Amino acid sequence: MALDKIDIAILDALQKDGRMSNATLAEKVGLSQSACSRRLDNLEKTGVIKGYHARLSNAVLGHQMTVIVHISLSGQFEKTLSDFEAAVKRCPNILSCHLMSGEYDYIVRVAARDLQDYERIHKEWLTALPHVTKINSSFALREVIDRTAIGMKPELA
Repeated sequence: MALDKIDIAILDALQKDGRMSNATLAEKVGLSQSACSRRLDNLEKTGVIKGYHARLSNAVLGHQMTVIVHISLSGQFEKTLSDFEAAVKRCPNILSCHLMSGEYDYIVRVAARDLQDYERIHKEWLTALPHVTKINSSFALREVIDRTAIGMKPELA
């Protein structure tokens, strides 16, 4: 989908404050409220905007540790991948999971309260995932950046 400068301005504004009213959004991007609403509906219908949510702090909620887990499977057959992906979606501590090229099949980001909690997650969830042959865990020392989307530059439209 080709985005123009106004679409990009809408997306940029919503990434900064997804709770702003249509009136405020329209004012920020220089549109009438009805025109802004139509554009927003179009961005939602075309899938550019996938949804709205509250962004929670894992640390404030007691999950102080972020673990990046590299996982190898026994193969990359369709059933192997689908079995693994269905099971990984059931683990409440897994924040993201990506099918990868390269040495490992998946990279998973896990939130844990502490090292003992991660040991529990490792034993109860990660090692129980189907077709897993290797798990390599790295512990994040500090979060430097955690974006939800790329920056929008109107000149690229």
